Amino acid sequence: LRDQALAYKEDFLSGTSSAACGGVTTVLDMPNNEPLTAGSAAVLERVALAKDRALVNVGFYAAPGPSLDGLEDTAKAGIIGFKLFLSRKLGGVNVEDDDLLKGFFRETARLSIPVVVHAEDYTLLERARQEMVSAGRDDVEAYLKVHNPRAEQVAVRRALRLTEELDVKLHFAHVSLGSSLSAVYSAKTRGRRVSMEVTPQHLLLSRSLILEMGSVALADPPLRSPRTRAALWGGLTSGLVDSVASDHAPHTLEEKNHQDIWQVRTGFPGLDTLLPLLLTEVNSGRLTLQRLATLTSSGPARIFGLTHRGTLKLGSWADLVVVDVRKESVIDPTRFRSKAHFSPFRCKRVRGLPTMTFVNGVKIMDEQEITASPGTGSIVRGPFAPQGFRG
Repeated sequence: LRDQALAYKEDFLSGTSSAACGGVTTVLDMPNNEPLTAGSAAVLERVALAKDRALVNVGFYAAPGPSLDGLEDTAKAGIIGFKLFLSRKLGGVNVEDDDLLKGFFRETARLSIPVVVHAEDYTLLERARQEMVSAGRDDVEAYLKVHNPRAEQVAVRRALRLTEELDVKLHFAHVSLGSSLSAVYSAKTRGRRVSMEVTPQHLLLSRSLILEMGSVALADPPLRSPRTRAALWGGLTSGLVDSVASDHAPHTLEEKNHQDIWQVRTGFPGLDTLLPLLLTEVNSGRLTLQRLATLTSSGPARIFGLTHRGTLKLGSWADLVVVDVRKESVIDPTRFRSKAHFSPFRCKRVRGLPTMTFVNGVKIMDEQEITASPGTGSIVRGPFAPQGFRG
């Protein structure tokens, strides 16, 4: 959701407005902000900023801080989980050091707090990038050679190996390969507390679009081949995949179109388009409404311990979305509530749209109009937040 020093890309109000219009009632905020969300003070600062601005519920991840001793205090600040980027050095853990990583995993296992992993191997990425830079390569093909499938395969296997003897709650973000699905599922069958998500872009788009659109279509991990896309669908429909996530990543067009490919900001906004894209697949017969509800509601709530959310039952919070499964539209990024007005799905015709969104029993969106005031959303908290914690 950005905000703070990156508010020019997105802020809590614009991002949660995007969520409301896209039919998303709870957003889990990533820590790669400025300043970095690491340590309890940084978490509480974001909570304070969000609580009066958010239209939907917001929970927070934190990056590891400079000391493992501070992880428990960070957990007590109310985070939903830690986010570990194996693709870059972000936060206090050197991702090239197995011993340090194992210490981090051991402490999060003790705390029983989820760790969300961006699985691309930093060493492989950096070595390949240096080779491309030395060769004078500055094009999307070079970027794809750096962010190749092996970088994800190695990172997934490494995370699973380092946590083999630890009871870590491990969640793999935006999995993009069939081999990753197999590795995570194999660990799950052995009793490991592991889960994984895929994104609409990896399900619906492929590598050829990057060559057509250029850097605007770049994400990490990048779009893959049609064959790989089919493998993800197999995992989705068979039950291997636990959730579908937006991977909302707002940037400016200038940042997406940077002349230096190595300075391009990767990813794209996904909150406005998540449900329309998936409801279109329901209409095509590829997905059932029941499976969609599991992947976007009860599944994520179970993984991240969001009690009384994600289910339609007495006593649960009334976070509800009304959809018209027959209503058609064309994706128009200029109409996004997000500050990021671009999308690789631009001009795609969709069938099935959210028409009303309720958060905590309050209607916040009706026919794409915001009908509630900022602050309607709650701060959702992890199990270590002390009693009396107020979001």
